[in-house]
Amino acid sequence: MYRRRKSGRPRIGPELIALIRKISYENPLWGAPRIHGELLKLGFSLAQSTVSKYMLPRDGRPSQSWETFLRNHASAIAAVDLLTVFTLTLERLYVFVALAHGGRRMLHVEVTNRPSAAWLCYALSWAVARDSSCAILVRDNDARFSASFRDRIRSLGLDDRPTRPASPWQNGHVERLIGSIRRECLDHVVVLGAEHLRRLMADYVAYYNSDRTHLALGKETPLGRTIERRGRIVSEARLGGLHRRYRRIR
Repeated sequence: MYRRRKSGRPRIGPELIALIRKISYENPLWGAPRIHGELLKLGFSLAQSTVSKYMLPRDGRPSQSWETFLRNHASAIAAVDLLTVFTLTLERLYVFVALAHGGRRMLHVEVTNRPSAAWLCYALSWAVARDSSCAILVRDNDARFSASFRDRIRSLGLDDRPTRPASPWQNGHVERLIGSIRRECLDHVVVLGAEHLRRLMADYVAYYNSDRTHLALGKETPLGRTIERRGRIVSEARLGGLHRRYRRIR
């Protein structure tokens, strides 16, 4: 008797299922979009829903979605904010974070225990120097962004766009980045001091820009990753083993 072939996506093999579960097991902070992005870079063609089906469950995982804004000028926007971190001895440290909207590239980070106006101006200058396309600066109304900081914004030829009070969604990209830094790194380590935090942030910038795939970039990385279709798959630790980079070698 003739049997009609069922429609739908072709089944994936047991080796790919095992790889999905391996990546899911080794990276408990990753969801289906991140795992799917890695698999695309390894040359596999499959749907994100397939990854969701076979990955290990992530019960109670918080949503990472945020509203975005100013899309029409994304390629010219840089956003900045301050992240507060407490060390093992309860010392309060501050991290200056600068992000390019268009390519989702982290431009610069700085760490201090005293975020003076001069320090903020220095950090901003470094951030802008790393991306000549920046013409608009988005920031919140933190009192630390003083008159001298605003003067520095103008001297750099930037259009200053402060957000409205109590409206973090207006600086959604950098707010989401800070959330990622916490969830993917700082929530899982004990910071020993300023130098330790600087090393962590430097490692995170390298991971974020070169290794981590992004939904907003079509599951590409800010600096780009080639798709590798041939060779044996190996994994390399990132951020002390919190995350992994998968690549093929021959």
